Amino acid sequence: MYVDDLIATSSNLNEIEAFKGQMMKEFEMTDLCKMTYFIGIEFTKTSEGLVMHQMKYVSDMLKRFNMLSYDPASSPVEVNMKLVNNEDEELVDPTLFKQIVGSLRYLCNSRPNIAYSVGIVSRFMSKLISSHLIADKRVTRFIKGTMEYGILFPKCLNEASMELIAYSDEDWCGDRQDRKSTSGYLFKFLNAPISWCAKNQLVVALSTCESEYIVGCLAVWLESILKEMKIEVNRSIALFIDNKSAINLAKIQFCMGGASTLKQNFTFLENK
Repeated sequence: MYVDDLIATSSNLNEIEAFKGQMMKEFEMTDLCKMTYFIGIEFTKTSEGLVMHQMKYVSDMLKRFNMLSYDPASSPVEVNMKLVNNEDEELVDPTLFKQIVGSLRYLCNSRPNIAYSVGIVSRFMSKLISSHLIADKRVTRFIKGTMEYGILFPKCLNEASMELIAYSDEDWCGDRQDRKSTSGYLFKFLNAPISWCAKNQLVVALSTCESEYIVGCLAVWLESILKEMKIEVNRSIALFIDNKSAINLAKIQFCMGGASTLKQNFTFLENK
């Protein structure tokens, strides 16, 4: 529910109709039938499933910041880009920068492929310089060339395909300001992304093994949410990590009875 907008969902259509009827008896409400648009997010039903995208939101954002004439970028961030606070560079308008960042952060709701780049530019909200604004606009230029991108939630054909998969990765000491690493994880269900994150780690990791282990611990939070919702996970969750040392460390912790955050119902696989 958002203010006076309410979405009702269930696997039973009769329960949805009964709920709507009860709500309309108590409150003055309008039934808009199947969901197509909700707080800036669009939903399109196809033969393969439900597509969630923000094409109209992107179009409005480009018009707002006068970027319709800009050339699209092939990627949201330059390779090996490291933003720093350089006092020798020219200062830019902080208001414009913050407005673009705020718009991009809301766009991350349907675009996990920009979560990392938006997280990087979001770290610089004071003493803004020209390189920060250029990186900010590059993400927007990438969005301009991929307006139709979104997330497909496919129809579930059988229970065998209902598998929860997680990926985790990091960039060791990627932040040149405080030498902290950036954690990133992605959960997929029915081959569709359902949860993702890119954020700075709270501590400074002394090795890639330690940094990968930290983000692996961060990625298992979804298991606790499922338990709170009384959802039983009948099979182990596959967590892909591209660091053999971190995987071996997790297995050693299991044998020693430690690592309470990395539970035994996770299977650790090397992500190649």
